[in-house]
Amino acid sequence: MYAILRAGGKQIRVAPGDVVRIERTSRKKSAKGDKIELSDVVLVSGDAGVKTGSKGVAGVKVQATVLSEVKTRKVLVFKKKRTKQFRRTKGHRQNLVEIRIDGIEG
Repeated sequence: MYAILRAGGKQIRVAPGDVVRIERTSRKKSAKGDKIELSDVVLVSGDAGVKTGSKGVAGVKVQATVLSEVKTRKVLVFKKKRTKQFRRTKGHRQNLVEIRIDGIEG
C-alpha cells in the first residue's frame, strides 16, 4: 500500500515505514517524537485498487512521526552589475522536517 501526498508544493510517494523529508509547514518547531497527520493525499493504492482525486482523496490521512528538523545545503544568490561596483551575496537554507510514515488510514 502506498500514497502520494502533497507537501510544500511537491508530491511525494510514501509507504508505511518510509523516512522522508518535507518542508516545514508551521511556524512552530516540531519536537522529536511528535505525531503529525497529513491529510492532503492525492492518490492511494491498496488492496481495493487505486483511488485518486484532483482535490484530494476524501477521508484518507497519513500518520507520521517527527524524527528531526534539518536544513538543506546553503544556496547562494549573487547579484552583480559590472560597471556600477554593485555586488550582493545572500544565502538561503530551507527548513525541512524528517518524518517516518507510520500508516495510511481511510
